[in-house]
This record gives sequence, C-alpha cells and structure tokens, in this order.
Amino acid sequence: MSATPAVTVQFVNTLRVRPGVLEAASAGTAQWMLRVQAAEAFDAVRVACEPTTRVADVKALAMQALLPDVAQQDSYLVKLHGAEIANETLTLEQVGARDASTLFLTSRRRRPLR
Repeated sequence: MSATPAVTVQFVNTLRVRPGVLEAASAGTAQWMLRVQAAEAFDAVRVACEPTTRVADVKALAMQALLPDVAQQDSYLVKLHGAEIANETLTLEQVGARDASTLFLTSRRRRPLR
C-alpha cells in the first residue's frame, strides 16, 4: 500500500485567490505553488509551476485569467519582492522566487488618481 504525500498549502496561497489552480507545469510535475496578483484586477490566482518555469509563461497564464481584456502583455510588468523582473525569459528560480512566492502584475504606465 503506497501512501500519497500530503500537499501542503502555504497560508499566503489562500489569501484572496480565485478558486482553482492554473497549471504552468506539465501534469503531475508541479513542485511550487505561486500566487500571482494583479493591481488592476484587485484579485489573485494560484499557479502550479516548477522552479524551471519561465517568468513570461507564468505572466501570460495569469494575465489570461486576471486581465483578459489586455491585448499588449508587454504593457504590464512583473514584480517580485517589490522589484521589477526586467528579463522575463529567466526561470523562477533564477529570479529568486521560491515556493509560495507572490508575483505582482501592474501596468508600466502610471495613471493619476482621481
């Protein structure tokens, strides 16, 4: 009888997220669960991925769910720990992300508050 390993859900991955999980990894290979938040949507999604998943792949998947009306994905940037990830072709591990990290999507253009 083989035991199935228990999946640990980090607390941060439960904060104001939409139901379900987006898959950025091949079926059954996901090792990390990231939280991706969009400022304009005031919402977040969970993304199952691997350390070798590219930042651009996670961004594209999250934007499809959170900001489906945005045609130009390059008009949005990705931040990790408050700093912009300038090269989105790097892997999550290369940019310093870890399991349960939060990526933040925001527009490159500043908009005045009214």
